[in-house]
Amino acid sequence: MPLPKILTVVQARMGSSRLPGKVLLPLAGEPLLLRMVQRVQRARLAGTVAVATTADAADDAIAELCAAHGLECFRGDALDLLDRHYQAARHYGADVVLKIPSDCPLIDPAVIDEVVGFYLDFTERYDFVSNLHPATFPDGNDVEVMPMTVLETAWREAQRPLEREHTTPFIWENPGRFSVGNVEWDAGLDYSMSHRWTIDYPEDYDFIKAVYEALYPTNPTFGLSDILALLEKRPDIAQLNARYAGVNWYRNHLDELKTVDSSQTRTL
Repeated sequence: MPLPKILTVVQARMGSSRLPGKVLLPLAGEPLLLRMVQRVQRARLAGTVAVATTADAADDAIAELCAAHGLECFRGDALDLLDRHYQAARHYGADVVLKIPSDCPLIDPAVIDEVVGFYLDFTERYDFVSNLHPATFPDGNDVEVMPMTVLETAWREAQRPLEREHTTPFIWENPGRFSVGNVEWDAGLDYSMSHRWTIDYPEDYDFIKAVYEALYPTNPTFGLSDILALLEKRPDIAQLNARYAGVNWYRNHLDELKTVDSSQTRTL
């Protein structure tokens, strides 16, 4: 059976209240967003990889970066991420859509393939598959997969601000309506609250930059196990952003979310 037309959407914007312009910060001599897209493109099952940014003038820099490096770029609504993902999927004629945020510059392509592969093996069983419900991988390996039909249903029906802003909660918050599958880390460990590999604060950039400086020059395709081995040898790197481990967007919406509780987030 031929593979469906897969689109991976990497959402990115220049605006960030805590770390403005983080997606263009330098990593091993190139902008962070470019380094991340290169990692995503190494996944066998990523299909077409497109950066989805906003139509705001502030994000012209992202569109210019994509043009300079031959990356697909789609521009849409600044605040309604669900609409941006849906319109990008329509634009590229996608059958299956992957959502990966641009704050995951250490994402492992093998993790992407594992989650997408699971979805493709069980398309008849699941409407939505991720490695986030519950999360077990180190934070920053976020992969969510859904068919276009389910994304379109969410786009048509989702009303709450958090459902529009975070794209997929309408789906995974309704397990009675949608069949939700989850891929757990086969190491049998849960590092989701203890290992923070995502970027939102200056200390996160210090951590990611240190990882790249240690691994990239000799092994540009380094993966999850290489990072863990490095942190074992260099606990000082892990300490750079340890104070933010477990901090995520859930903390601001615990009163609204039904399928997430306080054990899956932490306040500062």
